[in-house]
Formats: sequence, structure tokens, C-alpha cells
Amino acid sequence: MDASIRKLAAFALATLFLSPEAHALLFRAYVASDGNDANPCTLAAPCRLLPAALAAVASGGEIWMLESANYNTATVNINKSVTILAVPGAVGSIVATGGPAISITTPSIAVSLRNVVIVPLPGTGATDGVMINVASRLTIEDSLIANLPTANGINASGASQVTVIGTTIRDIVGGYALYARGGATAAISGSRLLSGTGGVIAHGDVASTTAQVTLTDSFVSQVGAGVFAYADNATAAAKISVTRSTIEGSTYGLYTGTGVAGAATSVTVSGSMVTRNNSGYNIFGTNAFIYTLLNNHIANNAGNTGSLTSIPLQ
Repeated sequence: MDASIRKLAAFALATLFLSPEAHALLFRAYVASDGNDANPCTLAAPCRLLPAALAAVASGGEIWMLESANYNTATVNINKSVTILAVPGAVGSIVATGGPAISITTPSIAVSLRNVVIVPLPGTGATDGVMINVASRLTIEDSLIANLPTANGINASGASQVTVIGTTIRDIVGGYALYARGGATAAISGSRLLSGTGGVIAHGDVASTTAQVTLTDSFVSQVGAGVFAYADNATAAAKISVTRSTIEGSTYGLYTGTGVAGAATSVTVSGSMVTRNNSGYNIFGTNAFIYTLLNNHIANNAGNTGSLTSIPLQ
């Protein structure tokens, strides 16, 4: 028998005996309140919890929450590219129990959450809403993250990239709505950050990295620090850009500073309102700046610390 024919026959035989799971991965998997994790996660026979649906869905696929319910009993560890969404009108809930509700520790994947609710299960030691610490992408759209008692709504580190659109993050009493540290980057647009320890923080804490956050067309209210760029590593940096946003009723509106000499931090603000805060802006340490493009309304605050640096409109 010709060698090429033998190879082809061997390949066909190997394919024949592949496990059923190799052929069963779905583009779209489903979970429902009356589902069962022994089901194949199809529309006709949905699963009950997200881990089962994640095992059934192909990389790049979707998981649909069909009804209002909680869809996990422990941290949901996501290790493939996937979109998780609740159908319109359903409250698709992912609860934090003894840790983050969602953990992303696999690099080079893209995870999207749409129309979901992330809250803690009381009395379980819940921490972050979503934790991502690797070079992967996370997008959160039209969702709610609320009531976390000990950590952050979104905790991003490493070289992660986070995008938040049309989302409310509120009552994060133990941390920030969004915490970007190390080399993480984040963009927040059309969102509301309400009632908590802080709105957004870019933290330069890893040598030779820059944590960066942009906040656009958003509303920040009743938090400790509205936006906070802070670095405590001598070769790290932290940058925040604020455009067409309102920061009001907080302890600090615009806040930036350094913990060690050599670190660099900045907040750049354009077309925004900063009002009714205890401190409209506060600058401390060395190499810390707040840049204003001279088209902001910074008024009716109890006081300010430091001096703004004006830059012309480009």
C-alpha cells in the first residue's frame, strides 16, 4: 500500500474513534432555571449552571441564559473565548461566593458579558465581581455589578484589556468599581459608578509597566475617589483620561499622586464636570499631574489641593 494512502487511512481510523466530546462542542449553549447539567446544553435540553455550559461550548461560542436565575455555585473559571449573555427581560445572575464571581486566568482569550447581573451571595466571603490577571480581553456591556463588600467590581491586572459599556457598578464598599493595576488597560463608556469606596483607580505597582484607564460619557457619584491615578513603584506609571463625564458628591473628584520618587502619574480631563466634592482635585507626591484642557467645569467643591496644569485643545 502506498505510504500516503496508509497515512490517510490511519487518519480516518483515528477520527472514527475520537471521543463524542470532540464532536459535540456547540456554538451556542443554553442554561435555564429548570435545566440539568447532565443535559447537552441545547435549547431543547439546557444545562443548569455555567461550568457545564462552558464545557459544552466551543471557543468563540455563546452561552445564553434563558430565564431569571443564579447560574453558578462557585467561582466561574473561564478558560476559552466566549460570550455569556442573558436574553432580554431575564435577570441572568452570576454570584460571588467565597471569591470572585468570574475568574479569567487563561491568556489570549476574549470574554464578553452582556446583560448579566453580578452580585455577592451574602455571608460567603465574596470578593471581586470579575477578576482578570492575564493578557486577555474582557468586555462587559449593559450589565450590573453591585453590593460587593470586600473587594472590587472589576479587578484587572497583568496585561489585561477591559472594556465596559453601558454598565452600572454600584455599592462596591470594599474597593473600586474598576481597579486596573500593573500593565492593565481599561476603557469605560456610557456607564455609572455609584456609591462605594472608589470609582476607578489606575495603580502603577509593577516595575516598567503603565496602568491606564479612560472614562468617557460616564457618571461617577458618591464614592471615596472618583478617579485615582497612583504609583508606588519607582519605574511604574499610572494614567487616567476623563472625557465628557461628571464626577460629583465624592470625597475626591480628581485624585493623583505617587508613593515613591520616580513614579509618574497623571489625570487628563476634558469637557467634564467636577462638582460638589469635598475636594475637586488633589495632587500629592512627586511627578503627579492633573492636566485640564480648559473646557471643564470644576466648581462648587469644598476645596482643592495642588495646581492644575493647563494644556491647549488640540
